[in-house]
Formats: sequence, C-alpha cells, structure tokens
Amino acid sequence: MSNKFYDDLRSRVAANKTSRWVRFGIVSLIFFAWVAWMGNWWLSLLWLLLLDIYITGYIPFTWWKKSKNKTVRSVMSWVDAIVYALILVYFIFAFVGQNYQIPSSSLEKTLLTGDYLWVNKMVYGPRVPMTPVHFPLVHNKMPVIGTDSYLDSPSLAYHRLKGLRDIESGDIVVFNFPAGDTVLTKLEESPEYYYLLVEKYGRERIASDPATFGEIKYRPVDRRQNFVKRAVGLPGERLKIVNDTIYIDGKPQQLPENAQFSYIVASSRSLNDDGLLHELGITAGDVNLLDFNPEQRGYLSAVLPQAATSPYIYMVPLTPTMVTTLKERGYIDGMRKTNEIFPTAGAQAFLFPSPLADEWTLSNYGGDSGLLIPAKGMTVKLTPETWTIYNRCIRNYEGHTDSWIDADGKVYVDGKPADTYTFAMDYYFMMGDNRDLSQDSRFWGFVPEDHIVGTPMIVLISFDKDRSMFNGGIRWNRILRDANPDK
Repeated sequence: MSNKFYDDLRSRVAANKTSRWVRFGIVSLIFFAWVAWMGNWWLSLLWLLLLDIYITGYIPFTWWKKSKNKTVRSVMSWVDAIVYALILVYFIFAFVGQNYQIPSSSLEKTLLTGDYLWVNKMVYGPRVPMTPVHFPLVHNKMPVIGTDSYLDSPSLAYHRLKGLRDIESGDIVVFNFPAGDTVLTKLEESPEYYYLLVEKYGRERIASDPATFGEIKYRPVDRRQNFVKRAVGLPGERLKIVNDTIYIDGKPQQLPENAQFSYIVASSRSLNDDGLLHELGITAGDVNLLDFNPEQRGYLSAVLPQAATSPYIYMVPLTPTMVTTLKERGYIDGMRKTNEIFPTAGAQAFLFPSPLADEWTLSNYGGDSGLLIPAKGMTVKLTPETWTIYNRCIRNYEGHTDSWIDADGKVYVDGKPADTYTFAMDYYFMMGDNRDLSQDSRFWGFVPEDHIVGTPMIVLISFDKDRSMFNGGIRWNRILRDANPDK
C-alpha cells in the first residue's frame, strides 16, 4: 500500500509542466511572505493545500472538468472563476485596501458627498479580520435580503499587522464607528445612533417600541459602520477648542485649507443659483433660507445689523475661499459665524463626555484643562471626573465590563476597588472639516486603535447627487485626485 501511494505521488508530481511549477513557486513565495507578515507560523500548514491544488491534485477541486455533461462543465467553470475572484477580493480588501463611499458632508470640502475613495489599509498596518467568515463585497448587511453578511463565530482577537507608519496629526482616517457597538436595525445608518437616542428617550422607551426603532442589535468591531474623519488629537495629547481653534498641548493648530464653518449671511441676492452653488461646490441642501418673524429679526439685527433690511437671511457652511468669492461678487451684505450668534444652540446638550460637557460647545470644547487622550501604557487616577471621561474606554473598548462607580465616588474595575487604570490601547480624537455640521469625537468620544481601518489615498470617482448624470453629475475634476491634500 505504501509503495503504491509513493508511486502515485511521484507520477502526479512528474506530470506537472514547468510552467505550473513556476506558478506554484511564485504563489508559495507570496504565501510565506504573508505568513511572516501575519506572525503566525501555524498558518504555514495551509501551504499543504496549495501543494495539492497546484501539484498533487488529491482533492478533486476540478472534478467538473471531467464531466461528460456540457452544462455542468459550463456552469462550474463560472462558479470556479467566481470563487477564485471572491477569494482574491477577500484578501485584497482585508489586507491591502478597499473602496469606500463618502455618505455625508462631515469632511466637506476636503472630501465631498458622493466621492468614492480607495482606502489604503497597509499604511497603518491592516487589521486581521475579527469576523473572518464574511461575504467580501459588503460590509455588515447583505443587499436586498438585509441579513447579516458575516458570522459572529468564529471570531478572532484584535491583531494589527506591521504598517508603514503610525497615524499622524492631520491624517484623514477611516474607522469603525465607536458608538456603533449597539445599533437599532431601523436607524443603523441614521445620525440618530443608539446611545444618542438613549439620552433623548431612555432605554425603556427604545426597547418597548421596535416598530419605531427596530431590533436592538450588537455589531462586532469590524462590522460597525465606517466613518471618515480627520485625526486632530493623538494618543497622550491634551486637546481643547477655543473659539473654533484647536489647541494641542497648549499650542494652536493650523486649520485645514478646506475646513468650513456655518455662517448666518444677510444678502440682497438669492444664493440659490444652481450655477453659483455648483461653481463653489456648495450642496443645495446646505443652503438654508431662514424665515424670521419681525421680533426675531429685531433680535438678529442687534448682532447682525444688515439683517434688518436684507431680503435674504441664510445659514450656510462656507470655507474661507467661498467667503472671499461671495464678498467679491456682492452676495454678502453682512455675515457672522452661526456659533457667534447662537453660541449655545442645542448641540452641546449631547456632547462628550456628558454631564461634564454640559457647559461646553462645539466651538469652545474641553473645559479649562482640555481632554487628555488615552495612550497605551498611560495610567490615570480614577476619580468621578476621570471615570466620566474614560469609563467607556475601560468598559466597552478594553473589555472590563464588570466596572462601575458607586454613590461615594469609588471606582471598581473587574469588580475590585481601583485607584488607577492603565490603558491597553492607543486612542484618537477625530473631527470633520465641516466643523459645525460634523458628528465626531465631540459627540461620541475617543476612537480606539482597534477600530482603525486605514487612510484614503485617492478619489476613484465622484458623483454629484444634485445634478443629472449628463449635466455635471460626474465630477470629472475629482477623479484620481489626492484624498488628503492637506498632508
């Protein structure tokens, strides 16, 4: 029996052409380079499968080629090609990069709604898939049928392969939404995320009304919604915002060239000219004509005198370049930043970390001393204030779920009294360039390193939803454009 096996093995090996040996050699080199990159030599056992696929052929992967049924051969040839393509896409998307669509205006005008980006995962080091069994062409839900596109089990612990560099200040970063661990199936892609709704309505109301909110569901880290923002605060840095200027460790930071703020604009001319909006890159939905009654106009004119006589009052996000252009063309009679006129309008009620941030605003954030961003190995003293800031990092991101603070202000970690805590991961503070219309770290806090996906490199193509396909619907000037021009 043994001799028959070895004779058969020798004949199978000898039957391969030189070209097949060359292909097998190239694939083997790539495979072992990948194993070394992964840092897990147990994976090298999979090389035996490659050996059989290319050389020995004991597993009948290509049984269909010998079928006498022409239909079987035709159908299976397509199945074979599709399976190989899906496997290739799986590895490219997991370890090299993938496409990503900009769904909102939070980074305008650096990145526009409708941009399709190529996100490079190798720069910071690709994250090994935590839910390895998943359909490679979708994120967390299958199209049409709406079921999960992944299996919760088996799951892998967080592990990131070696990258080219760390995240730097000013990088635009794609990451999984940190507050997206618990989602409502009917509102998963809405700005009204679960924890915000809990603050508004309470857990009981949400749990008792599935008709409105949907099912409450948990998402693994790598299956949470993808967000894209700019890294403005790095691990170990202290961040605060004063009058819209970000300070890191007490030093003011330069504003990105395409950053924009919301303005109240008094104008004698209508801004709703499609040609003007298209030229400036302003989305029609961002131009809000305000309807003030005489009493409200009287109040507004005290801080914006032109509001008393100008026929049009708008609230619109603008970059410095847009402001200059509108002034030069006579569209602006008077203007002020919205947050200067309405400094405490609404948003601060839900800023992070509540309730410490109840007196903060989007423009003046972080209090007197600012927020210290956690870094791996950094130890903080646990007080009621630091618990308010870091309890989500401790409980939700680093897995110490049996942790709390009692009525006397004593903190418990893993069920035991604790005076200090040492962080196991690096964290980042992310913000959008559309500063007044961005839901970012000012609302939901720090982004853990295990949520980092990659950085956008280029704009593949861009579509303007406000225009038809043959009337400017494709933004030709953005194709293959640098996705992070400020770096």
